[in-house]
Amino acid sequence: MTTPPVRPPRLRPGDRVAVVAPSGPVPEERLRAGLAILRDWDLDPVVAPHVLDTHPTLGHLAGTDEDRARDLTEAWCDPDVSAVLCARGGYGAQRMVDLLDWAAIRAAGPKVLVGYSDVTALHEAFAVRLGVATLHGPMIAAGAFLDDSRTQESLRATLFEPESVRTLGLDTARALVPGRAHGVTLGGCVSLLAADLGTPHARPSARGGLLLLEDVGEEPYRLDRILTQLLRSGWLDGVAGIGLGSWEECGPYEEVRAVLADRLGGLGVPVVEEMGFGHHASAPTVPFGIPAVLDAEAGTLTLDVPALS
Repeated sequence: MTTPPVRPPRLRPGDRVAVVAPSGPVPEERLRAGLAILRDWDLDPVVAPHVLDTHPTLGHLAGTDEDRARDLTEAWCDPDVSAVLCARGGYGAQRMVDLLDWAAIRAAGPKVLVGYSDVTALHEAFAVRLGVATLHGPMIAAGAFLDDSRTQESLRATLFEPESVRTLGLDTARALVPGRAHGVTLGGCVSLLAADLGTPHARPSARGGLLLLEDVGEEPYRLDRILTQLLRSGWLDGVAGIGLGSWEECGPYEEVRAVLADRLGGLGVPVVEEMGFGHHASAPTVPFGIPAVLDAEAGTLTLDVPALS
């Protein structure tokens, strides 16, 4: 965690952006609506060839692993493309991440990658294998992006005017464990981070980092199991601080909160809860790979530098 990843360049009006589907199948009408928003931002979105595919036998996947990996590789390596935006989450990124042409992607240089949820697997891979900062932000065919203006504006500002969104955190944010910490941001869906343990090129630990966690559809006992796995593996050893986002469909928040306090409270580091990023109906974009200060009492995450250069 001593050397922060490289920040990709910010977007400018007229830039071409590619839309890919690394995980689940994408409803066409939602894709069209998301593309319209991008065009309203004066971007030139192009859709990868297999975005609307469905796997021939596994309906939870947007096409074959090979096709999804090829789409992302070709989008990243296209010199006319400035950013790669994920259409939706679901499941499937872990199946295709090792099929990406990492040598070609590395040679193409840093670009903006946007997504969350299942895209956690890609955030980790791009950080570990390439040393590139990424954006934990909305998918363009997902409900929060299509329906919530605050979610849209947070992503738009981060892409075009990143210096305007240096302090992050919803008004609901508050200290679960008090304190103040400095480190480089990382994280995503906690279930995906646990699933990454032991896989090729996985991050050895969160040591020195500001770990931003959220998830969806994981009941309190499953969150307990996931966090316990991260604790037992030593992956949380030396973490500098923890920011907690949304826990949609994870059960009553007081039960979720009890698990979070029990499993994370003993680490001896600041913990901020209810920061809102993730599967929340109104979710701010947060960057991974950026040095920042987490202030539990203030309920804020303040970036040392803008998310994009």
